[in-house]
Amino acid sequence: MSTEKDKRDFLRFVNKIGYDIGEKPGQNLEVQYQKGFDFMPELAMFIATYTVKKTFSRPTQAPRFIEDCICFYFKNILGSDTLTGRKRGSNIQTITPRVHIFPATYSFISRFIKGSHINVVTIFLSAGYLKSFLKNDTGQFRFLFDNRHDFLIEEIMTDDIVRTLNDIVKKEGPGVLTTYHYKLKAMELLYYLFISLSKREKSASQKLGESDITSIYKVRDKLISSLHKPSTIAELKQVAGMNELKMRNIFTQIFGMGIYDYYQRMRMKEAARLLREEKLSVSEAGYQLGFENLSHFSRVFEQHIGMKPKKYAMATLEIK
Repeated sequence: MSTEKDKRDFLRFVNKIGYDIGEKPGQNLEVQYQKGFDFMPELAMFIATYTVKKTFSRPTQAPRFIEDCICFYFKNILGSDTLTGRKRGSNIQTITPRVHIFPATYSFISRFIKGSHINVVTIFLSAGYLKSFLKNDTGQFRFLFDNRHDFLIEEIMTDDIVRTLNDIVKKEGPGVLTTYHYKLKAMELLYYLFISLSKREKSASQKLGESDITSIYKVRDKLISSLHKPSTIAELKQVAGMNELKMRNIFTQIFGMGIYDYYQRMRMKEAARLLREEKLSVSEAGYQLGFENLSHFSRVFEQHIGMKPKKYAMATLEIK
C-alpha cells in the first residue's frame, strides 16, 4: 500500500508539473503504489498502480507546466505484479496492455470500471523537446506534430516496451544516480515506442469527436471478443454506426493499421500468450484461434511475432 510519505511526495510532484488529480481521488481509487520523477521543464514521468473501487468517468488529465505537451500512457504493464505483490490468477479484472498518445490540449472521457486493476507509466513530454532528439527523423512522425490538437493514437506494446516498463516499475531503484537512471529509462522507453510508431500505416488525419472515438473502440472490442472467427464488415459497420470508409479511416488513424491487420495482430498476440502462459501445443493454439491449416497459422504467427510458434514456445521454456 502507498505510505503517507509516498502520498506527500506524489502531491508535491503533481503540484510541480501542474497535474490535477481531482479533489478526492481516494473515493474512487485504491492506490497501491505511486511515484513521480520530474525533469522539468521538458519532461516528467510517473508510475502508479491502483484498483478502481467504483465505476466513474472523468476527462483526461495533462500537466499545465510542460509547454506544448504530448502525453504517453503505458497502461496495464504485463509482468508488473511484483510492484504490488498481487498474485497472478487473482480475481481482479485487468485491462488489455496498450499505449495511448494524445496532446495535452485534447480532452476526451476516460472510463474507470469497478474492480479493474491498473498499472500505468505515464510520460509527459514537450513537443519541442521531442523534436530535439528525433532531429532528422521528425518527418516520419508528422502525425504527432501536425493537427496538434486533434489526435488520439493507440499502440500495441512490443516485447521491448514491456521489458523496459518492467525495469522502470521495479520496487527497488538503482540505489545511486536515481534521477539519471529514470531519465535514461524514460528515453529508452520512448525509443522503443517510436520504433513501433515508425511502422504505422499512413492515413489521412481527421478531427476526432468523442462519439467517433467511442464508436471505433466498440469496433475494436468487437474484433477482439471473437479472435477465433473474424467479424464481418457488415457487423462492424452496425457496431460503429457509420459508413465503411469513415470506419476504416478512423480505425487506421487511431490504431495505425487496417481492421483486418489489427485483428490478425491481436490474434497472434493471443496465440503467443496461449503458448507462453497456458502451455498449449502449437496445434492446440492454432485450432483454438480458428486455424484449420497449421502451416498457415505458423506463417501468420511468424509474420507478427518474428519467429515460428514452435520456436517461440521453446524459447519461452528456456527463459523459465
